[in-house]
Amino acid sequence: MALKKPLRKVTIIAERVLRDDLLELLKRHGATGWTITAVEGEGSRGIRASEWEGRNVQIDSLVSRDMADAIMEEIAAKYFADWSVIVYACDVDVLRSEKYLG
Repeated sequence: MALKKPLRKVTIIAERVLRDDLLELLKRHGATGWTITAVEGEGSRGIRASEWEGRNVQIDSLVSRDMADAIMEEIAAKYFADWSVIVYACDVDVLRSEKYLG
């Protein structure tokens, strides 16, 4: 049986214009991969419906606990005041964890 390892899944939901900046942030913190999805929703700032802005992006990345904390702290400090951004993390058990920890 394959050995599973606990990691953190960091999920970032943000305005599409922040996509490249957020990917660079993940890389700087040592994330080795991510999944990006176009998403829609409604929250405290209402529905984002602009055709020009397009859908929000959801970026998921599997990282260590320390890396997750650092990523979340930087996102909060850099984006929360002026942008529509949500970031959260949850514990996950991962097989082939060496693929996610560089």
